[in-house]
This record gives sequence, C-alpha cells and structure tokens, in this order.
Amino acid sequence: MLAMATFVGFAVLVTALIHLYLWKRLVRDTTRPGRWRKAGGVAALLLALLVPATMVGTRNGSYWLAWPGYLWLALMFYLLVLLLVLEVPMAVAKLVLRRRERAATGVAAEPATAPAGGGVRADASVAGHVAEPAAAGSTATSSVALAEPPAAPAEAGPAEPPAGKDSGPPAAGPQGGPAGDRPDHDPSRRLLLARGAAIFAGLTAAGVTGYGVRTAMGPPRLDRVRIPLAKLPRSMDGLRIATVSDIHLGPLRGRAHTERIVAMINRLDADLVAVVGDLVDGSVAELGAAAEPLRDLRSRYGSFFVTGNHEYYSGVEEWVREVDRLGLRVLQNERQEIRARGGVLDLAGVNDVTAAGTGLAAPADYAAALGDRDPSRPVVLLAHQPVAAQEAAKFGVDLQLSGHTHGGQMVPFNLLVKLQQPVVSGLGEVDGTKVYVTNGAGFWGPPVRVGAPPQVTLVELRAP
Repeated sequence: MLAMATFVGFAVLVTALIHLYLWKRLVRDTTRPGRWRKAGGVAALLLALLVPATMVGTRNGSYWLAWPGYLWLALMFYLLVLLLVLEVPMAVAKLVLRRRERAATGVAAEPATAPAGGGVRADASVAGHVAEPAAAGSTATSSVALAEPPAAPAEAGPAEPPAGKDSGPPAAGPQGGPAGDRPDHDPSRRLLLARGAAIFAGLTAAGVTGYGVRTAMGPPRLDRVRIPLAKLPRSMDGLRIATVSDIHLGPLRGRAHTERIVAMINRLDADLVAVVGDLVDGSVAELGAAAEPLRDLRSRYGSFFVTGNHEYYSGVEEWVREVDRLGLRVLQNERQEIRARGGVLDLAGVNDVTAAGTGLAAPADYAAALGDRDPSRPVVLLAHQPVAAQEAAKFGVDLQLSGHTHGGQMVPFNLLVKLQQPVVSGLGEVDGTKVYVTNGAGFWGPPVRVGAPPQVTLVELRAP
C-alpha cells in the first residue's frame, strides 16, 4: 500500500512539473500579461488534472475520459520532447540577440569627435568665405586681410557648449529610454522567438500524434521471421508459430479488434498459436464479450496463452479460467510436449515476472516449467517480458517468445524501455538464449504508435 501511494505521489508530482514547464514555454513566454495569459494558465491546470482523472476514471468505468485524456497524454509527451530539444537552439538564438543589442548600444553611446586639424580647415573655410566679399570691394583691403597671420588654433578638446545653454538630453536607445537604462535584449524579439518555437512544437506534436493514432488504430502488420534452432529435428524444420501479444482489450479496443486479429492469424494456417500476455485491461464482466472471438483461433497443434502484467491488474484468476474456456491452453509455470512431423518440441510457459501471490497468481517458477526435462529436445519458452530470459538462460532455453515492450510504442520512449528490457523489438540474444520480442497488436494508454507499428509475427523454426 505504501509503495502504491509513493508511486502515485511521484506520478502526480512529475505530471505537475511537466505541465508547469509547458505553461511557461507555451503560455507565459508567448503572451503579455492579460486575459490570454490567464486563460492559458487555466487551460494548463485543467489539462494537468485530466491526466490523473483519466488514469483513475478509465479503471472505474468512466470510459468517456479515455479519448480526450489519452490523446492529451500523447500530445503532452511530444510537446515536452520537442520543447526540450528546442532549448539548445533557443538559448543560442537568445545569446546572439543579446550580443547584437549590446554591440548596438556601444555604437550609439560613442561621442562624436572632430578629426585632427578639422578646426583649422574649418577656420580657413570660414576665412575664405569672409574674404570673398572683401575682395569684391577693394584690392587693398583684400591684401591687408590676407597679410594678417592666422590665429593660433585652440587647444584640442571637447567643445564647450555656449554659456547659458543646456547640453541637451542624453542619447536615447532603440527602446526610447536613455542608453544606460536600456535592457540587454529586445523584448519584442524574444517574444517573437518564443512564439515561433511554440508554434513549431505545437504543429509538429499534433502532426506526429495524428500519424501515431492512424498507425495504432490501423490493422497490425504481419512480420515473418526465421529462427534456426540447433536442436530442432530435421523433420520439424519449418514449424510455424503465430505469435501475438499485448492485444490490450479495454476502453478504446473491443470485439472488432479481437476479430481482426483472429482472422489475420487464421489466414496464416500456423502449426501453433502463442498469445504471450497482456490480453486485457479490465475485468471479465467488462471485456468478456470482447475476448469471445478467441475461441475461433485455428492451428494444427493448439493455441497457448501466458499471463502478462496487465492480467494481474484485471483479475488474473477470472481471466485464466475465461481464456481456458475459450479453448486456449494456459501455461502457468508448466510445459507441453508438441509432437509433430515425427519430432518432439517442448513448449513451456511461465507467469509474468511481476506476479506476486499463490495459486493462479503465483510468480514465475522457471524450475517448475523447465526442470527435469530431456535436454536433447529443443525448448521454446513463452514469457511475457523479455527480461525473463536472464533466468530462462540458466535452464538452457533455445528460444523465448515475448511481448510487453510494445517496441517502445512512441519514439523516443523506446530508449527508456531499453534500460529495463534486454531486447525491445525483434530478435536478440541473452546469455545464449535467443529472444524474439513482438511489438504487440494493441496499445496501452494513448492510442498512438510512432516508430513501432502494431504487429503479428509468424515465427518459422529452422533446423540446422
């Protein structure tokens, strides 16, 4: 209970800080004090409250919150990412503007000084102009005037203003105030820069989110992958396993989603079907009808299921019984011999690593699922999370099929997933055990997928 309260408190704090940052960059920096800034502040507060309200409300049947709440969550994420990326060029641009303004201030503040000898040339010019009318009157007068020696030039120095007159107000800067009182930047330019960054971030985030919605709500992509297993008998070469995970039936995905996945798998005519966890985000009472089409899955040697972490949030005992009723064999820390084409393969399954309980809710038990078996046989393990391979490798597992990561779901979130899971998407290897991770056919939270399209995978096992 304390751990849950700590997590909720941390999530609320992070949400508040993110919205405070977005308010500063999108509202405070782009508006002048007034009603628009106040309206933006109110909007930021309401959107901040929408996030926890959606998380709690959708868990309690208020599904109408799902679309606005989860869409804003995706848009918020991309606004945050884009604005953080823009911080560097924005800082550089502000620095350049500040230096230009300071340079302009220095030029405007320099006093105007006369060039050397300028005073003498000016006097000569004046003397010439004075002498011209005298020359027009009489030659003698002109001779006398020219014979007079020139007056000694005044000492160099700033000209004194005439007595009794003010020297005038100080030079004004570009903003209309005295040069010494002017700020070291142009507020109007900073406002323009902030608005440009906000518009760019807003349009880009909206475009990326829209693309992600279209991808997430579209049909899953079919991927085919061939994986060689050293122990696979030649007679079983080409055994095909249709693999799907993270269907996530819930507030935004219902029966039609399941029907589309089932039809897609049935067209593959696979030997085995593996559903590797996170089928639902709700109770059997809420989503039993949406899961019903799973009873139509077809395969030569059976359809199998292992629990994911979301089953433990949704009533795992009820769902294990319901999935079994629909005709899928639930592998809970156990294995099944698959005899096909004259060969034998062990198909094992473990509960999710986050499970904590007893009976149907028991945690993963690798010894129960993988111990005391014929080591000459190949073994394929169904485990929801890729990280399970760290334990599975100790039991000589040849191949692990997993989901959970959604392939990151929304780039660049995949970079964070990599910190927790050894393989994020596709085929990898952990301590000698091959691990294939499918992106999943659904989504969790925001109905958005960017860089990780929904996926159903046909795994073809190859003999050496």
